[in-house]
Amino acid sequence: MKSRKINKFFLFLLSAAAVLSIGRGELFAHCDTLDGPVIQDARTALEKGDVTPALKWVKKDAEPQIRAVFDKTIAERKSNKDAADMKFFETLVRIHRAGEGASFTGLKPGGSVETIVAGADKALETGSLDALTQEMATHLTSGVKKRFERAFALRKHKDESVEAGREYVEAYVEYVHYVEGLHDMIGGKGSHNHEE
Repeated sequence: MKSRKINKFFLFLLSAAAVLSIGRGELFAHCDTLDGPVIQDARTALEKGDVTPALKWVKKDAEPQIRAVFDKTIAERKSNKDAADMKFFETLVRIHRAGEGASFTGLKPGGSVETIVAGADKALETGSLDALTQEMATHLTSGVKKRFERAFALRKHKDESVEAGREYVEAYVEYVHYVEGLHDMIGGKGSHNHEE
């Protein structure tokens, strides 16, 4: 029973972090950074001369295209390694994102990963969720509290004028939709799409 509560709490926190990122186009988008996991596996593939480590990032039907681009990259690396590698990276990430229903707007520089996403990766490396769940709990509390406090303060003046009422309604809608979005994601109604 305790394990179930912990798992549900972790899912809640993960969902909250996702909701916090929605609308900024950054949800799970670190796959397009030069230090993200897709590029790390692409670099490994190029170093080994074996495309296999990169193939996990694309759907099966895209595998022939990646194999062809990889072979071309290996040949082109002899004359211009950096340019050839970048073409491979861009193609791999573009096809990976397309497989998730996300657009590709180009590779981002290293170090541009959201703190929470870097924490999620670190948790996988270390095998510990402690730092990640603490960070997520902080974000969740801050997001709900900020919206609540604004709506609560404006509620006191909502009937003083139409303008005050509209300001309250705007804050109320933002607050309730935020909480509802968290609840829906926890209940499995939310989506995992980058472009949500």
